[in-house]
Amino acid sequence: MIVRKINWFGMAAGIITLIVLVISFYIPWWQLTIGQNLIKVNASPVNTNFGLFGGAQFTIPLIWALNIISILTFTACGLVMLIYSVNPKKSYSKHLLGFSYRKPLYAVVSFIVGLVVIVIIAGFFGMHIPLTGSATVSLPIQLISSGLSISALVSGGFQLPFYLAIAAAALCITARLFHTHIAKTETLSPPPETTPAVNI
Repeated sequence: MIVRKINWFGMAAGIITLIVLVISFYIPWWQLTIGQNLIKVNASPVNTNFGLFGGAQFTIPLIWALNIISILTFTACGLVMLIYSVNPKKSYSKHLLGFSYRKPLYAVVSFIVGLVVIVIIAGFFGMHIPLTGSATVSLPIQLISSGLSISALVSGGFQLPFYLAIAAAALCITARLFHTHIAKTETLSPPPETTPAVNI
């Protein structure tokens, strides 16, 4: 009987990657709220949008285009990882794994770097935006006649899809490491025994 070798880490990584993709349409990776829902920023590689006064949400064409690219990337990554995981010993499997296992990690790292850059740029203008938690932020608007400044309560925080994306990235890396074990097992496994033909 032939037992199919499955990379279970890769299968879990593919499933969670697709789950992250679906959830990210409804829940952002990171959310920023200014005031009592005066301004809301919902950020994720898949669906980034903005809301004003608790009303309709809108996005920016360039960000929308980047979101589409991320959607295609996440879809391809999850599906390719699933195809690889059920056939990790095929000759093309290593190429499938090489295509897919880095992408969730790149998505998480680039997302964090992008947020940090935005926060640093905002700091140059006197707005200290919290990545997590709440803070009172003074907006860079000075009323010259009265010398007053405008401030608002700003709350930021990472949401469930962000942590699932980290789990998917970790599982993808683990699947790559486990593939080395599978390849080594394949190399060390003895060839099947052949029964000599009996001439009658």
